[in-house]
Amino acid sequence: MQYKSCFQNIILWYSRNKRDLPFRGVKDPYKTWLSETMLQQTQVKSAIPYYNRWVERFPTLNDVSNANIEELLKLWEGLGYYRRVHNFFKAAKAITKVHNGVIPKNYNSFISLPGVGEYTAAAVLSIAYEKPYPAIDVNVKRVLARILGIKNFTVFNNRRIYKILKKNIELFHPGSFNQSLMELGALICKPKQPVCPKCPARLYCKGFNLDKPEVYPVIKKRKKKPHYSLVSAIIWRGENFFIQKRNNEGMLPGLWETPSIKIKKGEKPEISLIIGIQKKLGIPLKIINRIGVVEHAYSHFSITLHGFNCVEINSQLKGVNNFDWISKMDLGNFTFPKANYKLFNLIDQKV
Repeated sequence: MQYKSCFQNIILWYSRNKRDLPFRGVKDPYKTWLSETMLQQTQVKSAIPYYNRWVERFPTLNDVSNANIEELLKLWEGLGYYRRVHNFFKAAKAITKVHNGVIPKNYNSFISLPGVGEYTAAAVLSIAYEKPYPAIDVNVKRVLARILGIKNFTVFNNRRIYKILKKNIELFHPGSFNQSLMELGALICKPKQPVCPKCPARLYCKGFNLDKPEVYPVIKKRKKKPHYSLVSAIIWRGENFFIQKRNNEGMLPGLWETPSIKIKKGEKPEISLIIGIQKKLGIPLKIINRIGVVEHAYSHFSITLHGFNCVEINSQLKGVNNFDWISKMDLGNFTFPKANYKLFNLIDQKV
């Protein structure tokens, strides 16, 4: 079959050169699924310590199902993309309730769970259950684009890639087939400066044979991330300050934060803060002093965050839900965005 020898070479290379990762070689669908969830939009080296801490605390899916979301968020803190942990928790509960705690082997059943997309379903089912579903991530698409000489991922070309992978995955162990392509894309067939002399697929690769591997595929220019200027109030009552929990929708779902306001163009941060907090919390503030300014980049935008120590002019919070008053000693009991921690590090006095 066409390309069989190519994939055979890749799998052989993988068997000799694959990285020693804590979730590799573990035939536990729960741990495979967890690792694939953590690796979404996250580098392997960043995910490994989170994975190790998680499986130590929650060795089974049933343990996750019986946990509370606050504990899961705290363990996930710093990994980002918090929607992932919310969906993983919902899916764990659904599996416990509907599938008797067993991750389904059926593709349609698994992909119907919260947060499980085509790639995740294919990766988990192939690695854990040896089901012949091609797991096509950006690394795999790049490898195939260079082998086939594809510049643009049109509908036709995407179908072509899928058909070739689908035909060939059935000739090998599906788990090794998928992981070998992912590993090749991560270590050898990199977006820039691919290590072609060490590539097991180079004899079959149009990009290599034309001496132009980096032109496949065409890399679209990333849009510039929007930048926002915000101002945050550390509102004190004695040695405690006010925090509020974000809702479970949108960015940073379920995390705690100090109340922040977007600064209007041309307006001083102090003015935006006083007016914005009055509207948001219904309380007038007195600014005590300036804490400082921090910068932080999230996945889709970046912020400049101005911080101020404040006190209430009166102590009547009206219509405010999901809030607490904590001391700096309590920070370890809550999950905050990274920008908030940067601001907390600047607080050197109590008001």
